[in-house]
Amino acid sequence: MSQEEIKFENAVRTMLEIVGENPQREGLIKTPQRVFKAYKFLTSGYTQDPKVVLGDALFTSNNSEMVLMQNIEFYSLCEHHLLPIIGRAHVAYIPNGKVVGLSKIPRMVNIFARRLQIQEQLTEQIAGAIQDVIKPLGVGVVIEARHMCVEMRGVEKINSVTTTSALRGSFITNPDTRKEFFSLINSPKDARF
Repeated sequence: MSQEEIKFENAVRTMLEIVGENPQREGLIKTPQRVFKAYKFLTSGYTQDPKVVLGDALFTSNNSEMVLMQNIEFYSLCEHHLLPIIGRAHVAYIPNGKVVGLSKIPRMVNIFARRLQIQEQLTEQIAGAIQDVIKPLGVGVVIEARHMCVEMRGVEKINSVTTTSALRGSFITNPDTRKEFFSLINSPKDARF
């Protein structure tokens, strides 16, 4: 067992004691180990480079029309309360001689999401990575998410959704590109998808 694991598990035991629990009772004996493993996974984005993931799958292409991947489901942890953020990202770009393998976009979203986050920063990080690596003519990212720090505590507003966007290049300078992007992500979908 590593020093970091021992320290983390001791901290969890202390938290359990502070809230009035007995860390030695049957249901909680292995909780510190489980929480350590869960947090190691939930914050695994710190050990990965999203730009490397994107850069490993760049392909030459003549496509000059929007590439849009919608409804990329993700979860993250709010950096203020360590409570879940559950959402979906819509990511689009206008190629400039290169496209990226489609599976790399959700992987990149997950890498950023598996860090302690605020939604506004997550949105900017995704757009920035695409801009830096693919170097497209434009980038559009919209994230819609539910925040358990809003729903489970504080104002306790169940089902409230926060929407953030980050636009670059032609998504800012070309009103038609921006309109197409928002029209596509807001259009009704076939139930098969």
